[in-house]
Amino acid sequence: MTPSEPAPNPPATAVPPPASETAATPAPPRPRGPVSLLVLATLALGYTLWAAQELLLPILLAAFFALVGNPILRLLGKLRLPRLLAALIVLAGGLLVAGTLAVQLAEPAGEWVRQVPKELKQVGPKLRQMTKPFQDANRAAQNFARAAGGENTAKPVQVVKTELDDPYRALTSTPKRLAQVLAVVLLTFFFMVFGESLQRNAIALLPSQQQKKLTIDILHSIEREISRYVLTISLINTGLGLALAGALYALGTPLPEALLWGTMAALLNFAPFVGPLIGVAVMLVMGLVAFDQLGPSLLPAGLYLGLHTIESQVVTPLVLGRRMRLSPLVLMLALMFFGWLWGIVGLLLAVPLLVCVKLVLARIEGLEGWARLLE
Repeated sequence: MTPSEPAPNPPATAVPPPASETAATPAPPRPRGPVSLLVLATLALGYTLWAAQELLLPILLAAFFALVGNPILRLLGKLRLPRLLAALIVLAGGLLVAGTLAVQLAEPAGEWVRQVPKELKQVGPKLRQMTKPFQDANRAAQNFARAAGGENTAKPVQVVKTELDDPYRALTSTPKRLAQVLAVVLLTFFFMVFGESLQRNAIALLPSQQQKKLTIDILHSIEREISRYVLTISLINTGLGLALAGALYALGTPLPEALLWGTMAALLNFAPFVGPLIGVAVMLVMGLVAFDQLGPSLLPAGLYLGLHTIESQVVTPLVLGRRMRLSPLVLMLALMFFGWLWGIVGLLLAVPLLVCVKLVLARIEGLEGWARLLE
Protein backbone atom coordinates (compact mmCIF):
# COMPACT_ATOMS: atom_id res chain seq x y z
CA MET A 1 0.00 0.00 0.00
CA THR A 2 1.48 3.38 -1.05
CA PRO A 3 1.53 6.36 1.31
CA SER A 4 -0.94 8.22 -0.96
CA GLU A 5 -3.62 5.50 -0.54
CA PRO A 6 -6.00 5.93 2.38
CA ALA A 7 -6.10 3.33 5.09
CA PRO A 8 -9.08 0.95 4.88
CA ASN A 9 -11.88 1.48 7.40
CA PRO A 10 -12.13 -1.15 10.15
CA PRO A 11 -15.16 -3.50 9.90
CA ALA A 12 -18.29 -2.24 11.65
CA THR A 13 -19.24 -4.09 14.83
CA ALA A 14 -22.71 -4.26 16.31
CA VAL A 15 -23.08 -2.01 19.33
CA PRO A 16 -25.35 -3.58 22.01
CA PRO A 17 -28.22 -1.36 23.14
CA PRO A 18 -28.08 0.14 26.60
CA ALA A 19 -29.15 -2.08 29.44
CA SER A 20 -31.98 0.30 30.38
CA GLU A 21 -33.54 0.02 26.90
CA THR A 22 -33.32 -3.79 27.04
CA ALA A 23 -35.02 -3.91 30.40
CA ALA A 24 -37.72 -1.51 29.26
CA THR A 25 -38.76 -3.72 26.34
CA PRO A 26 -42.23 -5.06 27.26
CA ALA A 27 -42.83 -8.79 27.17
CA PRO A 28 -45.25 -10.00 24.50
CA PRO A 29 -48.79 -10.39 25.85
CA ARG A 30 -49.80 -13.88 26.83
CA PRO A 31 -52.42 -15.32 24.47
CA ARG A 32 -55.86 -15.73 25.99
CA GLY A 33 -58.25 -18.55 25.28
CA PRO A 34 -61.66 -17.94 23.75
CA VAL A 35 -64.68 -17.36 26.00
CA SER A 36 -66.38 -20.48 24.68
CA LEU A 37 -63.49 -22.61 25.95
CA LEU A 38 -63.77 -21.00 29.39
CA VAL A 39 -67.51 -21.70 29.50
CA LEU A 40 -66.96 -25.33 28.50
CA ALA A 41 -64.25 -25.74 31.12
CA THR A 42 -66.57 -24.28 33.80
CA LEU A 43 -69.39 -26.63 32.82
CA ALA A 44 -67.02 -29.60 32.82
CA LEU A 45 -65.74 -28.64 36.28
CA GLY A 46 -69.28 -28.32 37.64
CA TYR A 47 -70.29 -31.69 36.22
CA THR A 48 -67.14 -33.29 37.66
CA LEU A 49 -67.88 -31.85 41.11
CA TRP A 50 -71.41 -33.23 40.94
CA ALA A 51 -70.50 -36.65 39.52
CA ALA A 52 -67.60 -37.21 41.96
CA GLN A 53 -69.40 -35.99 45.08
CA GLU A 54 -69.27 -39.40 46.77
CA LEU A 55 -65.48 -39.23 46.53
CA LEU A 56 -64.99 -35.49 47.10
CA LEU A 57 -67.36 -34.88 50.02
CA PRO A 58 -65.58 -37.18 52.52
CA ILE A 59 -62.25 -35.59 51.58
CA LEU A 60 -63.59 -32.03 51.90
CA LEU A 61 -65.32 -32.78 55.19
CA ALA A 62 -62.19 -34.42 56.58
CA ALA A 63 -60.04 -31.45 55.53
CA PHE A 64 -62.62 -29.13 57.10
CA PHE A 65 -62.57 -30.99 60.43
CA ALA A 66 -58.76 -31.17 60.34
CA LEU A 67 -58.58 -27.40 59.91
CA VAL A 68 -60.83 -27.01 62.94
CA GLY A 69 -58.58 -29.24 65.01
CA ASN A 70 -55.25 -27.76 63.90
CA PRO A 71 -55.20 -24.94 66.53
CA ILE A 72 -55.74 -27.54 69.26
CA LEU A 73 -52.99 -29.69 67.74
CA ARG A 74 -50.58 -26.76 67.83
CA LEU A 75 -51.50 -26.10 71.46
CA LEU A 76 -50.86 -29.73 72.37
CA GLY A 77 -47.62 -29.62 70.36
CA LYS A 78 -46.37 -26.84 72.64
CA LEU A 79 -46.86 -29.27 75.52
CA ARG A 80 -44.36 -31.65 73.85
CA LEU A 81 -46.99 -34.19 72.86
CA PRO A 82 -46.28 -36.21 69.69
CA ARG A 83 -48.52 -35.25 66.78
CA LEU A 84 -49.93 -38.79 66.53
CA LEU A 85 -51.00 -38.77 70.17
CA ALA A 86 -52.36 -35.22 69.91
CA ALA A 87 -54.43 -36.17 66.85
CA LEU A 88 -55.84 -39.19 68.70
CA ILE A 89 -56.80 -36.99 71.66
CA VAL A 90 -58.49 -34.36 69.48
CA LEU A 91 -60.35 -36.92 67.37
CA ALA A 92 -61.45 -38.96 70.40
CA GLY A 93 -62.64 -35.79 72.14
CA GLY A 94 -64.68 -34.72 69.13
CA LEU A 95 -66.25 -38.17 68.75
CA LEU A 96 -67.00 -38.29 72.49
CA VAL A 97 -68.78 -34.93 72.41
CA ALA A 98 -70.75 -35.87 69.29
CA GLY A 99 -71.67 -39.29 70.71
CA THR A 100 -72.76 -37.88 74.07
CA LEU A 101 -74.89 -35.26 72.36
CA ALA A 102 -76.46 -37.88 70.08
CA VAL A 103 -77.28 -40.18 73.02
CA GLN A 104 -78.82 -37.35 75.04
CA LEU A 105 -80.95 -36.12 72.14
CA ALA A 106 -81.90 -39.49 70.66
CA GLU A 107 -84.86 -40.05 72.96
CA PRO A 108 -86.59 -36.64 72.53
CA ALA A 109 -85.85 -36.67 68.79
CA GLY A 110 -87.32 -40.15 68.41
CA GLU A 111 -90.36 -39.19 70.45
CA TRP A 112 -90.90 -36.12 68.32
CA VAL A 113 -90.57 -38.14 65.09
CA ARG A 114 -93.11 -40.69 66.36
CA GLN A 115 -95.54 -37.95 67.35
CA VAL A 116 -95.22 -35.91 64.14
CA PRO A 117 -98.30 -37.34 62.34
CA LYS A 118 -100.48 -36.94 65.44
CA GLU A 119 -99.20 -33.44 66.16
CA LEU A 120 -99.66 -32.33 62.57
CA LYS A 121 -103.29 -33.41 62.78
CA GLN A 122 -103.63 -31.03 65.72
CA VAL A 123 -101.91 -28.24 63.81
CA GLY A 124 -104.28 -28.58 60.85
CA PRO A 125 -107.50 -27.59 62.66
CA LYS A 126 -105.74 -24.67 64.35
CA LEU A 127 -104.46 -23.33 61.05
CA ARG A 128 -107.85 -23.84 59.40
CA GLN A 129 -109.53 -21.99 62.23
CA MET A 130 -107.13 -19.07 61.98
CA THR A 131 -107.35 -18.86 58.19
CA LYS A 132 -111.09 -19.65 57.92
CA PRO A 133 -112.14 -16.07 56.97
CA PHE A 134 -109.58 -15.95 54.16
CA GLN A 135 -110.58 -19.39 52.88
CA ASP A 136 -114.28 -18.46 52.87
CA ALA A 137 -113.61 -15.26 50.96
CA ASN A 138 -111.41 -17.09 48.42
CA ARG A 139 -114.00 -19.85 47.94
CA ALA A 140 -116.80 -17.30 47.44
CA ALA A 141 -114.73 -15.42 44.86
CA GLN A 142 -113.99 -18.64 42.96
CA ASN A 143 -117.68 -19.65 42.93
CA PHE A 144 -118.71 -16.21 41.76
CA ALA A 145 -116.18 -16.29 38.92
CA ARG A 146 -117.30 -19.75 37.80
CA ALA A 147 -120.98 -18.77 37.92
CA ALA A 148 -120.31 -15.64 35.90
CA GLY A 149 -118.49 -17.69 33.27
CA GLY A 150 -121.19 -20.35 33.08
CA GLU A 151 -118.92 -23.07 34.41
CA ASN A 152 -120.05 -26.01 36.48
CA THR A 153 -119.27 -25.39 40.14
CA ALA A 154 -119.14 -29.08 40.96
CA LYS A 155 -115.88 -30.20 42.47
CA PRO A 156 -113.70 -31.93 39.88
CA VAL A 157 -112.52 -35.45 40.41
CA GLN A 158 -108.96 -35.60 41.71
CA VAL A 159 -106.66 -38.49 40.98
CA VAL A 160 -104.34 -39.29 43.85
CA LYS A 161 -101.19 -41.20 43.08
CA THR A 162 -99.61 -43.29 45.80
CA GLU A 163 -96.06 -44.52 45.91
CA LEU A 164 -94.89 -47.36 48.10
CA ASP A 165 -91.52 -47.03 49.79
CA ASP A 166 -88.94 -49.63 48.90
CA PRO A 167 -88.16 -51.54 52.14
CA TYR A 168 -84.78 -52.63 50.80
CA ARG A 169 -83.56 -49.13 50.07
CA ALA A 170 -82.79 -48.40 53.72
CA LEU A 171 -81.02 -51.75 54.10
CA THR A 172 -78.76 -51.05 51.14
CA SER A 173 -78.09 -47.40 51.98
CA THR A 174 -77.22 -47.86 55.68
CA PRO A 175 -73.87 -49.68 55.16
CA LYS A 176 -72.95 -47.09 52.55
CA ARG A 177 -73.61 -44.23 54.97
CA LEU A 178 -71.64 -45.94 57.70
CA ALA A 179 -68.72 -46.44 55.32
CA GLN A 180 -68.80 -42.74 54.42
CA VAL A 181 -68.79 -41.73 58.10
CA LEU A 182 -65.88 -44.09 58.80
CA ALA A 183 -64.02 -42.67 55.79
CA VAL A 184 -64.48 -39.12 57.10
CA VAL A 185 -63.18 -40.12 60.56
CA LEU A 186 -60.11 -41.91 59.17
CA LEU A 187 -59.33 -39.17 56.65
CA THR A 188 -59.61 -36.54 59.40
CA PHE A 189 -57.08 -38.45 61.47
CA PHE A 190 -54.68 -38.84 58.54
CA PHE A 191 -55.01 -35.16 57.60
CA MET A 192 -54.15 -34.21 61.18
CA VAL A 193 -51.13 -36.50 61.37
CA PHE A 194 -49.68 -36.43 57.84
CA GLY A 195 -51.22 -33.29 56.34
CA GLU A 196 -48.36 -31.02 57.36
CA SER A 197 -45.65 -33.26 55.87
CA LEU A 198 -47.70 -33.74 52.68
CA GLN A 199 -48.08 -29.99 52.37
CA ARG A 200 -44.34 -29.47 52.86
CA ASN A 201 -43.40 -32.06 50.23
CA ALA A 202 -45.91 -30.62 47.75
CA ILE A 203 -44.47 -27.12 48.17
CA ALA A 204 -40.96 -28.49 47.55
CA LEU A 205 -42.05 -29.48 44.03
CA LEU A 206 -42.60 -25.84 43.01
CA PRO A 207 -39.84 -24.52 40.69
CA SER A 208 -39.06 -21.05 42.09
CA GLN A 209 -38.52 -19.72 45.59
CA GLN A 210 -41.05 -16.96 45.01
CA GLN A 211 -43.78 -19.48 44.18
CA LYS A 212 -42.90 -21.49 47.26
CA LYS A 213 -43.10 -18.41 49.47
CA LEU A 214 -46.43 -17.32 47.97
CA THR A 215 -47.93 -20.80 48.34
CA ILE A 216 -46.78 -21.09 51.97
CA ASP A 217 -48.27 -17.67 52.70
CA ILE A 218 -51.61 -18.62 51.11
CA LEU A 219 -51.83 -21.99 52.88
CA HIS A 220 -50.94 -20.54 56.28
CA SER A 221 -53.45 -17.75 55.79
CA ILE A 222 -56.20 -20.20 54.82
CA GLU A 223 -55.44 -22.46 57.77
CA ARG A 224 -55.31 -19.59 60.24
CA GLU A 225 -58.40 -17.75 59.01
CA ILE A 226 -60.57 -20.83 58.44
CA SER A 227 -59.65 -22.29 61.83
CA ARG A 228 -60.42 -18.97 63.50
CA TYR A 229 -63.65 -18.56 61.57
CA VAL A 230 -64.96 -22.08 62.23
CA LEU A 231 -64.06 -22.06 65.92
CA THR A 232 -65.59 -18.60 66.41
CA ILE A 233 -68.78 -19.48 64.53
CA SER A 234 -69.03 -22.76 66.45
CA LEU A 235 -68.83 -20.91 69.78
CA ILE A 236 -71.36 -18.30 68.64
CA ASN A 237 -73.78 -20.95 67.39
CA THR A 238 -73.38 -22.91 70.62
CA GLY A 239 -74.25 -19.78 72.56
CA LEU A 240 -77.29 -19.23 70.33
CA GLY A 241 -78.47 -22.79 70.90
CA LEU A 242 -78.02 -22.54 74.67
CA ALA A 243 -79.88 -19.22 74.75
CA LEU A 244 -82.80 -20.66 72.77
CA ALA A 245 -82.89 -23.80 74.94
CA GLY A 246 -82.93 -21.67 78.09
CA ALA A 247 -85.73 -19.47 76.73
CA LEU A 248 -87.84 -22.49 75.75
CA TYR A 249 -87.20 -24.10 79.14
CA ALA A 250 -88.39 -20.90 80.80
CA LEU A 251 -91.60 -21.14 78.74
CA GLY A 252 -92.31 -24.60 80.17
CA THR A 253 -90.73 -26.86 77.54
CA PRO A 254 -89.16 -30.00 79.05
CA LEU A 255 -85.39 -29.79 79.34
CA PRO A 256 -84.50 -32.64 76.88
CA GLU A 257 -86.83 -31.20 74.24
CA ALA A 258 -85.48 -27.67 74.84
CA LEU A 259 -81.93 -28.97 74.35
CA LEU A 260 -83.08 -30.69 71.15
CA TRP A 261 -84.39 -27.43 69.68
CA GLY A 262 -81.30 -25.56 70.87
CA THR A 263 -79.03 -28.08 69.14
CA MET A 264 -81.12 -27.81 65.98
CA ALA A 265 -80.78 -24.02 66.03
CA ALA A 266 -77.00 -24.24 66.52
CA LEU A 267 -76.57 -26.66 63.62
CA LEU A 268 -78.88 -24.76 61.27
CA ASN A 269 -77.02 -21.53 61.94
CA PHE A 270 -73.97 -22.88 60.10
CA ALA A 271 -75.94 -22.31 56.86
CA PRO A 272 -76.66 -18.56 56.68
CA PHE A 273 -80.08 -17.42 55.49
CA VAL A 274 -81.30 -20.94 54.67
CA GLY A 275 -80.79 -22.45 58.13
CA PRO A 276 -82.56 -19.68 60.07
CA LEU A 277 -85.54 -19.82 57.70
CA ILE A 278 -85.89 -23.56 58.36
CA GLY A 279 -85.45 -22.93 62.09
CA VAL A 280 -88.21 -20.31 62.19
CA ALA A 281 -90.58 -22.66 60.33
CA VAL A 282 -89.83 -25.53 62.74
CA MET A 283 -90.28 -23.26 65.77
CA LEU A 284 -93.60 -22.08 64.36
CA VAL A 285 -94.85 -25.66 64.03
CA MET A 286 -93.57 -26.50 67.51
CA GLY A 287 -95.37 -23.48 68.99
CA LEU A 288 -98.62 -24.34 67.26
CA VAL A 289 -98.39 -27.87 68.67
CA ALA A 290 -97.39 -26.90 72.21
CA PHE A 291 -99.79 -23.98 72.79
CA ASP A 292 -103.48 -23.48 72.10
CA GLN A 293 -103.57 -19.69 71.95
CA LEU A 294 -102.30 -17.77 68.92
CA GLY A 295 -100.01 -15.43 70.87
CA PRO A 296 -98.09 -18.06 72.86
CA SER A 297 -97.88 -20.33 69.81
CA LEU A 298 -95.95 -17.62 67.93
CA LEU A 299 -93.61 -16.97 70.86
CA PRO A 300 -90.98 -19.73 70.13
CA ALA A 301 -90.58 -18.55 66.53
CA GLY A 302 -90.37 -14.95 67.72
CA LEU A 303 -87.71 -15.84 70.29
CA TYR A 304 -85.68 -17.72 67.71
CA LEU A 305 -85.94 -14.86 65.22
CA GLY A 306 -84.97 -12.28 67.85
CA LEU A 307 -81.94 -14.27 69.06
CA HIS A 308 -80.80 -14.89 65.50
CA THR A 309 -81.12 -11.18 64.67
CA ILE A 310 -78.96 -10.25 67.67
CA GLU A 311 -76.39 -12.88 66.72
CA SER A 312 -76.17 -11.99 63.03
CA GLN A 313 -76.35 -8.20 63.33
CA VAL A 314 -74.43 -7.55 66.57
CA VAL A 315 -72.41 -10.47 67.92
CA THR A 316 -70.91 -11.95 64.75
CA PRO A 317 -69.83 -8.60 63.17
CA LEU A 318 -68.22 -7.50 66.44
CA VAL A 319 -66.32 -10.77 66.90
CA LEU A 320 -65.23 -11.50 63.32
CA GLY A 321 -64.92 -7.91 62.09
CA ARG A 322 -64.54 -6.77 58.49
CA ARG A 323 -61.81 -9.23 57.50
CA MET A 324 -64.18 -12.17 57.14
CA ARG A 325 -67.11 -10.19 55.77
CA LEU A 326 -68.78 -11.54 52.65
CA SER A 327 -71.35 -10.00 50.37
CA PRO A 328 -74.86 -11.27 51.23
CA LEU A 329 -75.66 -11.63 47.52
CA VAL A 330 -72.49 -13.63 46.79
CA LEU A 331 -73.07 -15.71 49.93
CA MET A 332 -76.66 -16.49 48.91
CA LEU A 333 -75.55 -17.48 45.42
CA ALA A 334 -72.85 -19.73 46.89
CA LEU A 335 -75.38 -21.36 49.23
CA MET A 336 -77.77 -21.98 46.33
CA PHE A 337 -75.02 -23.42 44.14
CA PHE A 338 -73.36 -25.69 46.69
CA GLY A 339 -76.72 -26.70 48.18
CA TRP A 340 -77.93 -27.72 44.73
CA LEU A 341 -74.62 -29.43 44.02
CA TRP A 342 -74.01 -31.33 47.27
CA GLY A 343 -77.15 -30.97 49.39
CA ILE A 344 -76.83 -30.41 53.15
CA VAL A 345 -73.06 -30.95 53.11
CA GLY A 346 -72.79 -28.28 50.42
CA LEU A 347 -74.64 -25.80 52.65
CA LEU A 348 -72.17 -26.56 55.44
CA LEU A 349 -69.09 -26.16 53.21
CA ALA A 350 -70.28 -23.14 51.18
CA VAL A 351 -69.03 -20.44 53.54
CA PRO A 352 -65.58 -22.01 54.27
CA LEU A 353 -64.99 -22.59 50.55
CA LEU A 354 -65.99 -19.02 49.74
CA VAL A 355 -63.65 -17.72 52.45
CA CYS A 356 -60.81 -19.84 50.97
CA VAL A 357 -61.45 -18.34 47.52
CA LYS A 358 -61.42 -14.83 48.95
CA LEU A 359 -58.14 -15.42 50.81
CA VAL A 360 -56.44 -16.87 47.73
CA LEU A 361 -57.59 -13.98 45.52
CA ALA A 362 -56.40 -11.42 48.08
CA ARG A 363 -52.86 -12.95 48.09
CA ILE A 364 -52.35 -13.16 44.30
CA GLU A 365 -51.10 -10.00 42.61
CA GLY A 366 -53.61 -8.59 40.14
CA LEU A 367 -56.62 -10.42 41.61
CA GLU A 368 -57.17 -8.25 44.69
CA GLY A 369 -60.16 -6.60 43.01
CA TRP A 370 -61.95 -9.94 42.75
CA ALA A 371 -61.43 -10.44 46.48
CA ARG A 372 -62.99 -7.03 47.17
CA LEU A 373 -65.88 -8.00 44.90
CA LEU A 374 -66.77 -10.77 47.36
CA GLU A 375 -67.04 -8.34 50.30
